[in-house]
Amino acid sequence: MRIFVLRTNFFNDPLFSEIVAKAEGAIENGVLPERIYQGSSGSYFVKDASHQCLAVFKPKDEEPYGRLNPKWTKWMHKLCCPCCFGRACLIPNQGYLSESGASLVDRKLNLNVVPKTRVVRLVAESFNYARIDRQKAKLKKRIKEHYPSAHFNRMSLPLKTGSFQLFVEGYKDADYWLRRFESEPLPPSVAKSFQLQFERLVVLDYIIRNTDRGNDNWLIKYVAPKITTQVGGTGGRTMHGVVTPKLPNALGASKIVDLNEPPQASPKPTTGGRPSNHLAGGAATSAQQDSSSLASSEDEPSSRSPPTSEPDWNVVNSAFIRIAAIDNGLAFPFKHPDSWRAYPYHWAWLPQAKIPFSEEIKEQVLPQLSDMNFVEEICTELLYLFQQDRGFDKRLFERQMSVMRGQILNLTQALRDGKSPVQLVQMPAVIVERSSGSRFFSFTQRFQNKSPFFSWC
Repeated sequence: MRIFVLRTNFFNDPLFSEIVAKAEGAIENGVLPERIYQGSSGSYFVKDASHQCLAVFKPKDEEPYGRLNPKWTKWMHKLCCPCCFGRACLIPNQGYLSESGASLVDRKLNLNVVPKTRVVRLVAESFNYARIDRQKAKLKKRIKEHYPSAHFNRMSLPLKTGSFQLFVEGYKDADYWLRRFESEPLPPSVAKSFQLQFERLVVLDYIIRNTDRGNDNWLIKYVAPKITTQVGGTGGRTMHGVVTPKLPNALGASKIVDLNEPPQASPKPTTGGRPSNHLAGGAATSAQQDSSSLASSEDEPSSRSPPTSEPDWNVVNSAFIRIAAIDNGLAFPFKHPDSWRAYPYHWAWLPQAKIPFSEEIKEQVLPQLSDMNFVEEICTELLYLFQQDRGFDKRLFERQMSVMRGQILNLTQALRDGKSPVQLVQMPAVIVERSSGSRFFSFTQRFQNKSPFFSWC
């Protein structure tokens, strides 16, 4: 069945719109998205016409607790353990908004660790649809074949709304590289770059209060130093067999003075201020000897002082390391975890988390996060994003922003005090609520006293 899709345009991001258009065109030509069998939700690799992966699409109704989730494990979880179903601190079935919201925060702070993600609507036969939707689409197709004049509002399957995250190539799970780095330490310059990337991940996760950050859902791309070519050279050593230029005739009787040699004592003058005859003759003789020695050094064959063979020098590409923070669908809670599980940040147990925040990350994010106008600008843009959902609740959204403001407050204090990421996550949970009905920014701060039953998971 031929699929007709509704073109998605992002006028403020033409490059992203072009990528989405390629994906839609590929679906029309029969290159369908491919389901990813890892994970607990229905997610798909979206490809272009040449079968190159463009993005990862996660439909709203195929999320871990969505009604059309194709993974039977969550269905069994809901059926057998309803008391432990879901996460009490998160709004259900808003993972696609959380993915896009994490990308928005990443762009606002210029962290560049989240692949660009936006909300997109797509339709493809490879998505998981209810049987009745597929039957309706087949029935419309048959009617259209027999009665070409028949008109339907939509001939194809229903459009699915979800997060569309650009695909990153050459990355592997962080757990893989972290184990490698234990036995093969990074060079100092690369380790410093990795530390800065890691701190950006910490800033992002802490602000959005990511409740699902393990070492298997953030990625690392590492390119080790590699020898590309070899070039010959002296390597800065003394060159042998260098030909000394011949002096002009006008300088034949002149003394060649080496500026690196200490000055010689001048001859004592005799009566009349002239040097004695034997000194003058000696000077002329030495000048002739110097001139003849220069000429002989030019005519001397190079075989008398053969150049030694010098080793080749390697041209090495510098190492490269980057971090990609994916799987941000379980973030932006409307309260801090306070029931069964604490949902800790697993990067807090890494050795990089024990190093205090660097001056680079402080200069990058501290001036912006200290500005309440900037923080409220992020909240406003998140409001425009989250209210796309049909089940949007303004009251719950304000609670989400109260948690995020408290996280930002703790983060700015930790950066000023020179704390480390592990000390940051040990700070008490804060909630900063905005007072309603005020023309100016008015906030109240309070601490959350209730703690989850299990603090280690």
